[in-house]
Amino acid sequence: MMADRTGQTAVIFVSQRSDSDAEGYAAAAAAMEALARVQPGYRGIDSVRDAAGLGITVSYWTDEAAAAAWRAHPAHAAIRARGRTVWYDRYSVAVATVARSYAGPGE
Repeated sequence: MMADRTGQTAVIFVSQRSDSDAEGYAAAAAAMEALARVQPGYRGIDSVRDAAGLGITVSYWTDEAAAAAWRAHPAHAAIRARGRTVWYDRYSVAVATVARSYAGPGE
């Protein structure tokens, strides 16, 4: 069953992958997901990427302070820097508070 996200902070990361270092990217993405899961305030993640490399990842946090702490984590900061120079042609980040949350059948 999908968690109720109402009141949580959502960090929405939209990116266009470059053609560079697919193996390094995959390893870094897996490592960051595992590291995020053990951070205080982590509540979950949803992520998709299409065949052309356009991806949307939404991570959920108890509040903005928890999301900011994740952003400041040294390992996450290092991977973000690598992403900017190697893995992404472009990206955007939006941070929002979830006002309402619900799911349809099958969730």
